[in-house]
Amino acid sequence: MTRSVLIVEDDPAIAAVIAEALGDEGYDVTLCSRIDRRDELLAERRFDVMLTDVILEDGDGLASIAAVHSAAPEMPVIVLSAQNTLDTAVRSSDSRAFEYFPKPFDLDELTKAVEQAAARRPSVGPQSDPAEDMPFIGRSQAMQGVYRMISRVLRNDLTVLVTGESGTGKELVAEAVHELGARKTGPFVAVNAAAIPHDLIESELFGHEKGAFTGAINQAIGKFEQANGGTLFLDEIGDMPAQAQTRLLRALQSGRIRRVGGRHDIAVDVRIIAATNRDLAPMIAEGTFREDLYYRLNVVPIHMPPLRERREDIAALARHFLALAEREGLPRRSIAEEAVAALAEREWPGNVRELRNVVFRLALIARNESIDRAIVDENLPGVRIESEAAQDGGFTSALASWLAGRSVPSGTLYHAALTEFEKPLIEHALRETEGNQVRAAQLLGINRNTLRKKIGELGIEPERYTRRR
Repeated sequence: MTRSVLIVEDDPAIAAVIAEALGDEGYDVTLCSRIDRRDELLAERRFDVMLTDVILEDGDGLASIAAVHSAAPEMPVIVLSAQNTLDTAVRSSDSRAFEYFPKPFDLDELTKAVEQAAARRPSVGPQSDPAEDMPFIGRSQAMQGVYRMISRVLRNDLTVLVTGESGTGKELVAEAVHELGARKTGPFVAVNAAAIPHDLIESELFGHEKGAFTGAINQAIGKFEQANGGTLFLDEIGDMPAQAQTRLLRALQSGRIRRVGGRHDIAVDVRIIAATNRDLAPMIAEGTFREDLYYRLNVVPIHMPPLRERREDIAALARHFLALAEREGLPRRSIAEEAVAALAEREWPGNVRELRNVVFRLALIARNESIDRAIVDENLPGVRIESEAAQDGGFTSALASWLAGRSVPSGTLYHAALTEFEKPLIEHALRETEGNQVRAAQLLGINRNTLRKKIGELGIEPERYTRRR
């Protein structure tokens, strides 16, 4: 997801230098030199970060930051100024600027500040609880697939089923679909099926009438009615009891619900997004989850990858969480590259949520302003990931051995290596994803139909890699 930066600077040379540096880092850069043009651009589109000079052609850029915050309240603003006085620094702080850089400034430091500001900028709008904030951060191939799927469901009301391990950010997907979609002006209501006693879940979802059961001393409006006109997020759908599944299926089919103890149906206009960290296929086979409900929910599947499949995003996530920790009142910290490497060596069974908690703890206990590898190793003694060679039965070492000393005619290396290693590579992907062909295709970066064809051509038995439960 490309981040966008608006640079408001009337010195063409400075603007060009900053734009080139940020462009090289992959940012989408827009330039302007006047306050009136800045306001037009903010009205036209959303920017992740704004850099502004103080003295501009048509006024004081710092004095007008209040108007910027009004137009884009979540957008961080970085102030640049040749007026290197205490007053300017104080005014920058009072204006809630993200950072202040006196001119001349260090370009690398400015680029790093933009990265931190962009990481802090929520990708899907403000969240209800900053302490639980898990924004979409990452440019890994796995996350690009998530972004594409989200973009495809924003202009329709198709039911979405989000799968993934605990802590990967499934609720964030639901919030993104709601906040960026056509129902953003309606309510977003979340309910966790695993957190509600089985005998109360129908009342929680559909509401109840007074006297419907012991303890029902008043009428209660259920989550479906609360979400009318908006989105209902059903988390941990795999934990829903059988009777509630039946009533949920009826509601999805008819668009109508009936309160517990009620006599009349109530029409509801609700988009359904469900999520689960469980594999529903064996539950369907066992009869504990309705197959017809599964197909009603799984119209558009979105899989949130575990952190171990997007390790390249750990650096950006860690720096974002450090900025979030500072916002929560913890000391300002940076993190060294070797410390990031140490974090990337872990398995992260708790995924992004676990990484967030670890980074917060490191921010609290670090002895220096910069978190180094030593403090990570001291406080994360868990097992590191095995070498790739150990993970895939020697696949990596086999590739190295095959290449060593081999004379391959120019222009034939790719096809020669592909012929030699295509089958073990696909087997490796199936092993990593426990036989899940959809995820294996995503890992390989190929179409699922192409993977199926290759599996047949190469005589691979994918069921061998399916984990037995």
